[in-house]
Amino acid sequence: MRVLGINALFHDPAAALVIDGQTVAAAEEERFSRRKHGKRPVPFAAWELPEKAAAWCLGQAGLRPEDLDAVTYSFDPSLARPAETMGLHDPWDHLRVTYAREAPSFLTEALPGLDRERVRFVPHHMAHAASAAFAAPAAENSSVLVLDGRGESASHLAARRTGEVLEPLAAQELPHSLGLVYEELTEHLGFLRSSDEYKVMALASYGTPRFLPELRRYVHPTGDGGFRAADVPWAEFAPRRRADRAWTQEHADLAASAQSCLEETLLDLVRWLHGQTNDDVLTMAGGVALNCVANSRIAREGPFDRVWVQPAAGDAGTALGGALLHASLAGTAPVRPPPGADLGRGWSDAEIEAWLKTAAVPFERPQDVAGAVAEALAENAVVAWFQGRAEFGPRALGHRSLLAHPGKSGNLERLNDIKGREQFRPVAPMVLAERAAEVFEGPLPSPYMLFVHEVRPGWRDRIPAVVHVDGTARIQTVDAAAEPLVARMLARFEERTGLPVVVNTSLNTAGRPMVDDPRDALECFGSSPVDMLAIGPFLVRRRALFDGGAR
Repeated sequence: MRVLGINALFHDPAAALVIDGQTVAAAEEERFSRRKHGKRPVPFAAWELPEKAAAWCLGQAGLRPEDLDAVTYSFDPSLARPAETMGLHDPWDHLRVTYAREAPSFLTEALPGLDRERVRFVPHHMAHAASAAFAAPAAENSSVLVLDGRGESASHLAARRTGEVLEPLAAQELPHSLGLVYEELTEHLGFLRSSDEYKVMALASYGTPRFLPELRRYVHPTGDGGFRAADVPWAEFAPRRRADRAWTQEHADLAASAQSCLEETLLDLVRWLHGQTNDDVLTMAGGVALNCVANSRIAREGPFDRVWVQPAAGDAGTALGGALLHASLAGTAPVRPPPGADLGRGWSDAEIEAWLKTAAVPFERPQDVAGAVAEALAENAVVAWFQGRAEFGPRALGHRSLLAHPGKSGNLERLNDIKGREQFRPVAPMVLAERAAEVFEGPLPSPYMLFVHEVRPGWRDRIPAVVHVDGTARIQTVDAAAEPLVARMLARFEERTGLPVVVNTSLNTAGRPMVDDPRDALECFGSSPVDMLAIGPFLVRRRALFDGGAR
């Protein structure tokens, strides 16, 4: 059974390929087009498909469109209702439904040879739910919680996986949407809606939730597995911020209040769901599940023994979820969790060397690239790290990363300057899984940077670059069996510094997608003050690059 999953309608267009229940490839269109999020989530762009990502997925398996048994599309137009009947205020929303209905035609044009009868519509939130339920390791029986901006006519889904069956339990109808409320706040605070919500989460750490009692009037759980979240008068709490103006304490306090309100509501939903299922494991997806502060509170205070969040929790993940759901329903082979988040493009050593020679840059091949990078980091270099297959989802997980010394407090400002980011934004630490509990307190292991952890008091002064203003860090734990090269780099760095932690942030600059192919890596390295590029087994040193002389 060969299933190609497609997400396209709103934002983060992506493709994923599942063959006989196993995930073979998954990639976001932004990595190919170099447009952040692939496109803006407006009705007029709803027709755009992840053509390059889909073509790459097929090529990865040596398939042609006519070889596919099914193509899933993660939106079912038959479930959509007119925007005005859902309390939404978008006069052009009907275009989305029209484009969705025509998706089989668009797909057959984008993938010549595809039989349009093989296109299957998958409800948006069921695709999200499947991306969590069927991708979580060792979770054949689990509860599933999905929250995002919107799907066809709802913004939330509670479900349960039992074996190969995914059963919906409850849904919150629009216009009530925790995701849309958080998007509105993002825009009110001067950030880019449907893109910069993580900045609101970071800003919340600088505030106090003094508006929480009043905000609860507009955003609160209803006690029956649903909630109310609509029509928040943001300007009554803090004035709208222009993007070119500095944020104020009022803005930080509003962010903190909204964050607390979101967490309270999620906890109620989680407790209601556990009351229905009594499961040990909760899996989560949807854009709201990328809120790692809320995830940590759910793990800490919620009733489930284990919480697992889909690394590509946003809409890109519905491409994978749609394909996994169809594969499970087909029943031709058991659906297996993906081996990790590194499901995107990768290159052989020979291919990378050819790129470097074409670029005419000086490079070297050390005996051990991990050891050479650790030595450079110990000397306070910033290193661009390009290794293996690209990550699927928004987190840099040791494949397309910027690395730095965590013991130098100035490296937070330095990295934010390199990336062109706001200075209130934190950077994250990666740490060997077996050392994590010594340094951090929170849900472990945490391989996908989807929870925040308290930095233990004895370590805060030792790794100041990765400690957020509230004493937390969003960590990535590294399993040496799964990531031997990263683990070796961390071990060599600790030998030199006594620190088992390295700064890890995404390899990109502000407003641009994460680096994906060698050309992207060279362009990013050449245009930003990064000291070293570790690409495959090769090193490019900035000093050598600008001193001239290529191999």
